[in-house]
Amino acid sequence: MRRLAARGAAGDAGEVVAPAADGWDSAQARSPSPWRLIGLCAIWDTGVFLPSAAWNGVSSGVERRRLNEAKKVSRRMPLSPRISHPPRKQSLESSYIFYTLSQGGWEMLSSVQEIQLKRFEVTRPRGLGNKERGRVPRMARQPAPPWVHAAFLFCLLGLGGAIEIPMDPSIQNELTQPPTITKQSVKDHIVDPRDNILIECEAKGNPAPSFHWTRNSRFFNIAKDPRVSMRRRSGTLVIDFRSGGRPEEYEGEYQCFARNKFGTALSNRIRLQVSKSPLWPKENLDPVVVQEGAPLTLQCNPPPGLPSPVIFWMSSSMEPIAQDKRVSQGHNGDLYFSNVMLQDMQTDYSCNARFHFTHTIQQKNPFTLKVLTNHPYNDSSLRNHPDMYSARGVAERTPSFMYPQGTASSQMVLRGMDLLLECIASGVPTPDIAWYKKGGDLPSDKAKFENFNKALRITNVSEEDSGEYFCLASNKMGSIRHTISVRVKAAPYWLDEPKNLILAPGEDGRLVCRANGNPKPTVQWMVNGEPLQSAPPNPNREVAGDTIIFRDTQISSRAVYQCNTSNEHGYLLANAFVSVLDVPPRMLSPRNQLIRVILYNRTRLDCPFFGSPIPTLRWFKNGQGSNLDGGNYHVYENGSLEIKMIRKEDQGIYTCVATNILGKAENQVRLEVKDPTRIYRMPEDQVAKRGTTVQLECRVKHDPSLKLTVSWLKDDEPLYIGNRMKREDDSLTIFGVAERDQGSYTCVASTELDQDLAKAYLTVLADQATPTNRLAALPKGRPDRPRDLELTDLAERSVRLTWIPGDDNNSPITDYVVQFEEDQFQPGVWHDHSKYPGSVNSAVLRLSPYVNYQFRVIAINEVGSSHPSLPSERYRTSGAPPESNPGDVKGEGTRKNNMEITWTPMNATSAFGPNLRYIVKWRRRETREAWNNVTVWGSRYVVGQTPVYVPYEIRVQAENDFGKGPEPESVIGYSGEDYPRAAPTEVKVRVMNSTAISLQWNRVYSDTVQGQLREYRAYYWRESSLLKNLWVSQKRQQASFPGDRLRGVVSRLFPYSNYKLEMVVVNGRGDGPRSETKEFTTPEGVPSAPRRFRVRQPNLETINLEWDHPEHPNGIMLGYTLKYVAFNGTKVGKQIVENFSPNQTKFTVQRTDPVSRYRFTLSARTQVGSGEAVTEESPAPPNEAYTNNQADIATQGWFIGLMCAIALLVLILLIVCFIKRSRGGKYPVREKKDVPLGPEDPKEEDGSFDYSDEDNKPLQGSQTSLDGTIKQQESDDSLVDYGEGGEGQFNEDGSFIGQYTVKKDKDETEGNESSEATSPVNAIYSLA
Repeated sequence: MRRLAARGAAGDAGEVVAPAADGWDSAQARSPSPWRLIGLCAIWDTGVFLPSAAWNGVSSGVERRRLNEAKKVSRRMPLSPRISHPPRKQSLESSYIFYTLSQGGWEMLSSVQEIQLKRFEVTRPRGLGNKERGRVPRMARQPAPPWVHAAFLFCLLGLGGAIEIPMDPSIQNELTQPPTITKQSVKDHIVDPRDNILIECEAKGNPAPSFHWTRNSRFFNIAKDPRVSMRRRSGTLVIDFRSGGRPEEYEGEYQCFARNKFGTALSNRIRLQVSKSPLWPKENLDPVVVQEGAPLTLQCNPPPGLPSPVIFWMSSSMEPIAQDKRVSQGHNGDLYFSNVMLQDMQTDYSCNARFHFTHTIQQKNPFTLKVLTNHPYNDSSLRNHPDMYSARGVAERTPSFMYPQGTASSQMVLRGMDLLLECIASGVPTPDIAWYKKGGDLPSDKAKFENFNKALRITNVSEEDSGEYFCLASNKMGSIRHTISVRVKAAPYWLDEPKNLILAPGEDGRLVCRANGNPKPTVQWMVNGEPLQSAPPNPNREVAGDTIIFRDTQISSRAVYQCNTSNEHGYLLANAFVSVLDVPPRMLSPRNQLIRVILYNRTRLDCPFFGSPIPTLRWFKNGQGSNLDGGNYHVYENGSLEIKMIRKEDQGIYTCVATNILGKAENQVRLEVKDPTRIYRMPEDQVAKRGTTVQLECRVKHDPSLKLTVSWLKDDEPLYIGNRMKREDDSLTIFGVAERDQGSYTCVASTELDQDLAKAYLTVLADQATPTNRLAALPKGRPDRPRDLELTDLAERSVRLTWIPGDDNNSPITDYVVQFEEDQFQPGVWHDHSKYPGSVNSAVLRLSPYVNYQFRVIAINEVGSSHPSLPSERYRTSGAPPESNPGDVKGEGTRKNNMEITWTPMNATSAFGPNLRYIVKWRRRETREAWNNVTVWGSRYVVGQTPVYVPYEIRVQAENDFGKGPEPESVIGYSGEDYPRAAPTEVKVRVMNSTAISLQWNRVYSDTVQGQLREYRAYYWRESSLLKNLWVSQKRQQASFPGDRLRGVVSRLFPYSNYKLEMVVVNGRGDGPRSETKEFTTPEGVPSAPRRFRVRQPNLETINLEWDHPEHPNGIMLGYTLKYVAFNGTKVGKQIVENFSPNQTKFTVQRTDPVSRYRFTLSARTQVGSGEAVTEESPAPPNEAYTNNQADIATQGWFIGLMCAIALLVLILLIVCFIKRSRGGKYPVREKKDVPLGPEDPKEEDGSFDYSDEDNKPLQGSQTSLDGTIKQQESDDSLVDYGEGGEGQFNEDGSFIGQYTVKKDKDETEGNESSEATSPVNAIYSLA
């Protein structure tokens, strides 16, 4: 449900809004700020304390003015002791010195007065918005020595009361105001010569200012020049050239002056320049002759334009020049060729300049290239050759820099600008460019590479970007580097720009003008455009460097001050006026507002006001004489009155009265309290069959003076009420329910101030057939919600809750869960209270004090949980003091001079009363001093001005309106840490081996750590390698040694290198100072593994090996060791060892066995020994798999047995065939063959067929395959070819019975593998 809060401000006072219930803090954050800064000087025995705080009793302009007048009195008259206690019923918080007015005049109090302060509210000096709240530390009460009075007067000099003028147009137009520049042209104003010149200067002020100009620091008489005019009610200059004239005649430096009777404001010095686009000089360019592969620079040298033109290269036919890492344009406009190739002759090269204002492009005469080459044919196929240069006969060269020249250069850049570093190199092949920063990394968030990595751009340069950068150009022939030293300078930039100062008569103030730059800028003050030194003396004004202090300002002090801060790179000019106003109080909001709010909500009554001196605001109710502040009321500095919890008795008329020495003003606000809107009977979830009628109830209770509106939503969208629906005041009826009616229904009850809503879900069941088996098990479901909750036996700390169980839906209820909701801390959020067995329906609930309870019950069975029951009526328990204190109390510093005390806030059930707050106490642990305390409403408090890292005793005690909680236990916390002040001493380095060192150092004193000692940390970096021409990364690395240790080991170092090391102490704040730099050298170590070890086998006779040098030699390389061995399956040959020189990176192995494979192990070695080895194997030969398989099968037992069986079968077939042959001869054929015989077939004249030895070819020509089977050749004959399987029979003399048949088709024969003629057993039976 929403709650209503009235929001009022200077511009929208009286407007009524309805923020969300949880949005009060955000509404409060929009509270308008007071129109002032208030400060008090507190003095105690250690010095002067100036809190940025406001006091609700002595913070008005009246007291401020009295203090200033008291200063004047104190200068001329002796001080008589007098003590005055302001009539404030508040507790003592600090001790202050004040002045009081007696019948004899103003007198300073001579002793420390006890001023009762309720709270301090930290304020910002200017601007709108709420102020952070904090408390001023309690100060000791001491008598004031004589020097205190002088110190107090000095403290008053720092008070700057600033008044903000509201944006109300009536006030803006009524109040006088010195001029303010609102619009002006840029400092470097470049104009188009074809247009009229416009130099802008706009200003505001009351009365309206007049304008005049200077040109080149001399008065510019506009009336004498007919071309120059000034716009009406403006200082903008217009120079018209329609009637002739040259714009160049008006170039120079202009400055605008805006003046009224209260002062003069100045514009920047505007440098007017006319854009120029000069022509390119005429020149005849001879062809450029260059050798292929040589570097070349084509210079552009564009004419100097204003602003500088944009340069680009094209051919004379207006085709753009393709650029890549070989050919590219430099930042100066020149075209660079890292190496010239023959194809570069195919076009010419022309430099073009595009000018911004004239939008013209000027083209330089084109360059023509003539390339001398050893390979005159421009074969395009060579462009993609892997070694294009050697293919064209171009000699390879190491890189050299074309721009910049030499090995080092320097560059200066201004802060906030872009830094562009450029390195363009020549070489064959084309070099690659890489960028590095010495001693650190490139700023990844600001750095980007351009022009094919030849340029490094760093945007928005700052001081930390200074240092040494270097570019590394490398190709396969070598590398070179160029170092660029970057210096970052800065034009002046604001640290504290002076702001307009509006004071009341007699108030003090100051103008601050702080700027930084490199070099440090100088500050010059001016008043009304004249140097301050030549201005008339003002006794109320004092200049202290970058600050002007005003004391006891009067109406005559009004003026406009200019601060000009400059160095060799630029200047800044700022105007700030001092205006003194004497305005009686006035109200800014509409009069007699009516604000209606909801009961028990928090609200705020706004009363924006204005006046000078700053008025004091007080609130009264129903004309009563007591000021409203404290308890349920809180008055903000801006005049708003907050009522923390609205009650019925808060209804009435509230009057706010603003008072200063010039008068008073008042306004009234009428507050009406309304009852909240509540849905006391909510719609319930329902399950209905299609076609039935459903009624959803929604009964509402509301304030009768407010108009109630009840609406319905379906699935969170507005519900359309059709013919089947009927909406009444307290229900929604749906006739003939259909499937489309299923969904969630929300009842929304709203008034113009608040609303409440309730939701239910409607489930529609489709028609179902009646089950035929009545004995089937009934389906189980979740239980129905409990109903009719009732509260009885009401007591202070307990209540009995009774409910009626719902249907268990064929599954017994096992448990009931009772939940509660309270409407103060977390309204609408339900919490589990207790759990009870399913056999009970009544329970006594234990309650906490001052909680507005509401209960509901959930039933649980084995299927699941029911929907929650409808909530019970509310029951509020009486309040009591808290019985516990917040937990998890901690004290930790977030800065070096503070300590943040935090705790876990207590919830609603442990608050026990309204206005839960926390009393925070702290004191130094060692000193056992008196406790400091403050009352906090949140869950944190920051103690300021603490020593560095000292222990504190901390206590946090809960308190509400009924009293305090139990006395809390002390918790030890620590104030903030500062950076350590000392570095480890006597750092000793001992080299353990080539990659590790041991460190030893002396412990630092504990008082220099200034915090908790986290670790000792070693920063080390590789300065160089002992190997010449080996570039190393100097990136800093670190090794941590946690705890209070005195020795440690640093490992993973690079051998054979020079290192530097520094030690620091680390606490929670960070690193301390660095120790003396130690240098050490690691001895030679073993090298890393050779890189990219490749094994290639071009044929079966040789194997080629190639490798690259190790990435880390780690010493002087003595060579490489290659070990290789041949292997075939499980057989391994003898290992062979080869040693190579350090420069050899190739080797060829002659194979002795074409079947075996080889395993190669390669390592590099130094004097220390061999390093990490890399192992590769030669690729497998194509027939290795077959060979291995064959060798393995031949040794298997089953294969030998199979071969023996086949041999036996063959032997039996041979015997059978021999017997058949011995009985054979000439066999008569009864009929002709189906297929005639050829002429070569042997036959007798009587038609007989000679069965000769040629018929036995299947036995002679049979072959044994690899798998051991017998395969017949296509031309072989056999016995089975001349018969039909088992039908063939022999008679007693061995002749065939039946017709002699022709040989069958080969495919048919092979398909009849089961023929009996092929069986030796059947053949033997036929012989029997």
